[in-house]
Amino acid sequence: MLVPLYVQDGRLHAVFTKRGEDLRRHPGEISFPGGRQDDDESDLRLTALREAEEEIGLPREAVQLVGALQPTPTIATNYAVYPFVGLIDPGRQWTLSAREVAAVLELSLHDLRAGYQRKRLLRRGVPFRTDVYIVGDHLIWGATARMLSDLLERIHPLLDDEGAG
Repeated sequence: MLVPLYVQDGRLHAVFTKRGEDLRRHPGEISFPGGRQDDDESDLRLTALREAEEEIGLPREAVQLVGALQPTPTIATNYAVYPFVGLIDPGRQWTLSAREVAAVLELSLHDLRAGYQRKRLLRRGVPFRTDVYIVGDHLIWGATARMLSDLLERIHPLLDDEGAG
C-alpha cells in the first residue's frame, strides 16, 4: 500500500482512491492505492509502487519513499496491509485503472484531522462503532482510517505548524 503525500499551498495532502462499485472486495470504499504482492516480488515497497502505477498512473520514479507505517490488519478480508509513505509533486494528472478505481481523491491532512469522528456504522447488518474521517461527502473508515490515524499521530507537529511560517 502506498500513502502518497504532497505539499500544496503550505499544506500536506494525501492521495486516496475510491474503489469501483462493482468490485467484489471493498466496493465503493476509499483507500490508499495498493494491492497484493505478486509472486515474483520480494520487496513490499516495490509492490506498493507497482500497484500505485497500475491503479492511478503514478510513475514509480515520481515517488520518494520516506518511511513506513505500522502493518495494519483488515477485518473483513483478513489481510495484513503494509503501508509505505511516499512524497510526490503536486498537480499530477491521474490515469485511472477503470477496472479498479472510480476516482482519485486528494485531501488535506488538516481537513482529514478535523473530520475525525467516532461513528456507528452498519456492515452486513451488524452495527458497530469505529473511528472514521469525514471530509465533505467522503467517509474513510476501516483499515484506511487506522493507517490514517497512524500517519496523523506521527506527523501532527507538522500539521500544527502549517501556515505558521
